[in-house]
Amino acid sequence: MHSLPVFLRLQGRAVILTGEGEAADAKRRLLERAGARIVGEGEEAALAIVADGDEATVQRLQARGIWVNATDRPDLCDFTLPAIVDRDPVLIAIGTGGASAGLAKALRQRLEALLPARLGALATALRDARAAIRKRWPDAAARRRGIDAGLAAGGPIDPLSGLAADAVPDWLARSGDADADRLETIRLLSADPDDLTLRAARLLGEADRVYHAPGVPAAILDRARADAARIAASAPPARLESGLSLWLEMAP
Repeated sequence: MHSLPVFLRLQGRAVILTGEGEAADAKRRLLERAGARIVGEGEEAALAIVADGDEATVQRLQARGIWVNATDRPDLCDFTLPAIVDRDPVLIAIGTGGASAGLAKALRQRLEALLPARLGALATALRDARAAIRKRWPDAAARRRGIDAGLAAGGPIDPLSGLAADAVPDWLARSGDADADRLETIRLLSADPDDLTLRAARLLGEADRVYHAPGVPAAILDRARADAARIAASAPPARLESGLSLWLEMAP
């Protein structure tokens, strides 16, 4: 991973913008949407966008300890600006590390067509139901499994359904207990994560812990949840633990 994706809260905060023309206008619109206070080069700020990519300007700003984005100059950038899918409060950022703005744009357009307009309403409904969700599943692990089941493809609050936001109360009223503790085995046919089956990718995204044989590559393990335990082992665990555990091994 060449960069750490972050979402910056810029409401009311100063951001330096330099340069003129279409690129500067586009960056100005983006900053205004984020609520930033746009200032000139001589003022105090933590971030700056050099819309004309001028290297001398970049160097002056960086010498002041300011993080800089230089348009069309990824080699000069401290941070890059992604293509954005906006379903407020849901934001999806697509970055290529400056390799190809065209690719990021194409991916954004595909996602725009895929994601329903009311996806943000679903996020808001889940936020408003947070207390009810905690009451329904007091245990954190059970709560996560219950939410995962609701949001799964074809589930009662499937995020790709335009009706999901309105279904949250009914989901909470009817939802049964989360799946029982279990161990699933995944035999990998390839070391390439792109060859994972849909089932394997889904299980990796849901698992509480991943037991794996020594030959399983890191690229596969990286597809598991960030907070899932990774446990190298020579064989599957003998004792079933709480939640979902996986055993990963390479197929002979």
